[in-house]
Amino acid sequence: MSAPRGRPYVALAGPSAPSAGELRAAEEVGRALARAGAVLLTGGLGGAMEAACRGAAQAGGLTVGLLPGADRAAANPHVAIAIATGLGELRNGLLVRAADVLIAVGGGYGTLSEIALALRVGVPAIGLHSWEISGLEQASSPADAVARALRRLGHRSAEHD
Repeated sequence: MSAPRGRPYVALAGPSAPSAGELRAAEEVGRALARAGAVLLTGGLGGAMEAACRGAAQAGGLTVGLLPGADRAAANPHVAIAIATGLGELRNGLLVRAADVLIAVGGGYGTLSEIALALRVGVPAIGLHSWEISGLEQASSPADAVARALRRLGHRSAEHD
């Protein structure tokens, strides 16, 4: 799988009601992805999605939210491009299909569905304090998750150039 135009599209999946540790991890993942020049894709709402978008936006990255509802204004304030799908939870499939790689931080059932969809369609998936599922590559830290994701795509992080 190759990143479009050399810029990887990385989806972050995570709980809408995360723990404090999951919030910190998601924000660090977003920040590291932005520094590496990746486009961050999320479900566009709160929780881990908002934390990742905040980290990416603060680092000058591009954030895209694929929203479940029909109102773009529902996006968290750190989403640069809001796409109102009107598909509810079915937007999880769009998120996975739009991504070159998925990073799952923590995990509720929505995160589990995104992991399963990624594994089903061959999108590399990295877990950080997430579900222990065959095929989900486990990372030890936010930096490790991003490094593993970018390595899966043959992309070098801007921080390591």
